[in-house]
Amino acid sequence: MYPSKSVELRNGKTLLIRPAIPDEAKAILEYVNQIAGESDNLTFGPGEFDKTVDDERKFISKINITQNNIFVVALIENEIVALADIHCGNRPRTKHAGNLGISVKKKYWRLGIGEALMKYLIEWAYNSNIVKKINLEVREDNTAAINLYKKMGFIEEGRISRVLYIKGKFYTTLSMGLEIGD
Repeated sequence: MYPSKSVELRNGKTLLIRPAIPDEAKAILEYVNQIAGESDNLTFGPGEFDKTVDDERKFISKINITQNNIFVVALIENEIVALADIHCGNRPRTKHAGNLGISVKKKYWRLGIGEALMKYLIEWAYNSNIVKKINLEVREDNTAAINLYKKMGFIEEGRISRVLYIKGKFYTTLSMGLEIGD
């Protein structure tokens, strides 16, 4: 399992980033249900994430035995404040390319958690010796996230219209990518 990392945040608190463990399945689902109602930048809203605790436990166990996938929790004083992951394909033609996702509880926005998670995941990707490309999609109006991704070296690779439909309105997303190694 990939090692944990502690990061001091802008508010002076310490953030612990580490791979998720199956015993955290219930707490992770509680976190997901909370953030579903805090942001319109996610692909799901309140009540739309339908995994059971057992489903989540199995998902985490499976991720933890693969070499080209990672699912991490970020904690402050044992509270899950963020989740992040990279999921790659399982076939030879796609096992090197992963999709990245990050979420942070609203009360912890703008403390540097997203950047800390990005650095952790990019370092993991380089060290994996498997992952050669990280992809992500972001709402085109989420400038804070886009600026962070550009700061981390991601480049815009395209736009996809009408990807999200939220509160009666369609949203376009940007596809962004980061090439890892050679």
